[in-house]
Amino acid sequence: MNLHGLRLFYVVAKAGSVTVASEQLKISQPAITSQIKKFERENDITLFLPQGRGICLSEIGEQLVKEADAVFKIENRMEALIDNYKKGKNGTLKIAGNYLSTNFLIPMWAAKLKKENKDINVEINTLNTEEAIDHLISYKVDVAVLGSGVMKYTDRIDTIKIMDDELWFVASPNHKYANKKVSINDIMLEPFIMREKGSYARVLLESLCHISSNKVPDIALEFNGLHETLMASTSGYGVSFCSSIAAKEFIDMGKLTRIYVDNVDLKNEIVICTRKNEKISNLTEKFISAINS
Repeated sequence: MNLHGLRLFYVVAKAGSVTVASEQLKISQPAITSQIKKFERENDITLFLPQGRGICLSEIGEQLVKEADAVFKIENRMEALIDNYKKGKNGTLKIAGNYLSTNFLIPMWAAKLKKENKDINVEINTLNTEEAIDHLISYKVDVAVLGSGVMKYTDRIDTIKIMDDELWFVASPNHKYANKKVSINDIMLEPFIMREKGSYARVLLESLCHISSNKVPDIALEFNGLHETLMASTSGYGVSFCSSIAAKEFIDMGKLTRIYVDNVDLKNEIVICTRKNEKISNLTEKFISAINS
């Protein structure tokens, strides 16, 4: 069906005259009349009945106006839907992050975004760094919030730094070094409770040992999760080297305390990751704005 012809007929029928319709559409009267006649020929129908002044719709013309009214209302809603989506006013933002970001950072940013954009949906996925990057570049998520471990993927992603997360030595308040200042040589003699080999904090700890000419400490307990690592550290046995963002909650509750090690000031960059050389969607831009506001 020729929707252009139907639209012109609909506007004329609603306006009550070709003259008024011509003014509304900014199209000449002859052009409107020609297109409506073409529509009539294509469908073998008569839309208007002869009348001295004004217009008089035929039976099929009256029925078409009712149906066209519904069609163009749907069209208007669809156009508004598309426009709002492009402006980031609706749609779904899919975010990937590691345990740290999805438990301590993304929820407050997502809540801020949702508060300012009530018609959007937010989905949050907890993944390891490699999985999160894979989800991002395969379009399973729109954006990822991760740590410095993403820097080896910069050939496939763009990054925007959000903040620095300090790495702290922490232990139970009952530990002999709790809230004390010690040398790196002394701290490395303690048993450690750490994340799995290859985790960012573990790699930094090993690098720190290499730089300071210390032997890698005994990893007495090893966990795949940050929360489990911190919970084990509250027992009073061993030291953990971990994210200050995650540890702060336990410190505030009195379950952990810092150990201050001389000349150690290491940080983990928290970054937003997007697909390489790809225009960021309006919804993703709003999420980034929510983070920075």
